[in-house]
Amino acid sequence: MRKPPETKRYHTLTDELSTRYGKKTFKIALDGSFTCPNRDGAKGTGGCAFCSLRGSGDFAGDRTRQLADQFSERLALMKRKWPDGKYIVYFQAFTNTYADPKHLQELYESAINLDPDIVGLNVGTRPDCLDDAVVAVLKELASKTDVTVELGLQTIHPGTQAAMNLCYATDDFDDAVVRLRSARIPVVAHVIDGLPDETPEMMRETIRHVAALGVAGVKIHMLHVMNGTAVGARYAADPFPLLTLTEYVSIVCDQLELLPPDVVIHRLTGDAPAALLIAPEWTKKKFVVQNEIDKELRRRDTRQGSKATRSL
Repeated sequence: MRKPPETKRYHTLTDELSTRYGKKTFKIALDGSFTCPNRDGAKGTGGCAFCSLRGSGDFAGDRTRQLADQFSERLALMKRKWPDGKYIVYFQAFTNTYADPKHLQELYESAINLDPDIVGLNVGTRPDCLDDAVVAVLKELASKTDVTVELGLQTIHPGTQAAMNLCYATDDFDDAVVRLRSARIPVVAHVIDGLPDETPEMMRETIRHVAALGVAGVKIHMLHVMNGTAVGARYAADPFPLLTLTEYVSIVCDQLELLPPDVVIHRLTGDAPAALLIAPEWTKKKFVVQNEIDKELRRRDTRQGSKATRSL
């Protein structure tokens, strides 16, 4: 008899969604025509140093098209791989709570009603763009569908935050998580490994901080050095050290060990548009990265949560 494949040693988003909804469930990334307070001068200009001109929404829908058209186009692409499934609409590009609450309510309502198989709404945003009125909108939507907020943190270290022009602090993130959790809205923390001048221990410290806050999920990926970004310009002028694949895999496995086993792992590697990516080249091979992480966890005979402390 053929031996079944070994299950992952961490709590994957794929397994979480399949268990919750009973079939393959995937995100449809839409562009809600938002901007960012770190681009329009409200908090800063130029955006975060690593952020692309499309506000990290390079794989979302076309903002010049209506939401319904974006959804249909993206869904057709996804159905080539998964003909039958459930869908989560995902507002990904720029800061998706940076608007009048009434507009947000109307936009989100229209999105969750685009298809009867939509089971959730994911909203990507900054921690400093979640005032009480916006949280109230999200809480009201959560009575109609499963709402999750994907919240950019990247790092807890002030020096890196300043160097990357984030224009928010760790306290902003902590406050946003506490208020969202009080509204019973799950939070997914975004973290970037390999930011300039950060050590592996600094990256582990960021994950320890995230774990202590009791977030529902985590998304980790390597720094992508891209054309059209401040990081890309800095690297072109004076290349700084980047993590190798082996170094990245080791750090990610350390971080998984520190995360409680119930935290859902949304991503352990990511994409950058091939036309924009400068380095590192190994990030283009996502399956290789994922396989190396699996191999390292097996080599260590460890798994997610093996060194975790309980959440606050």
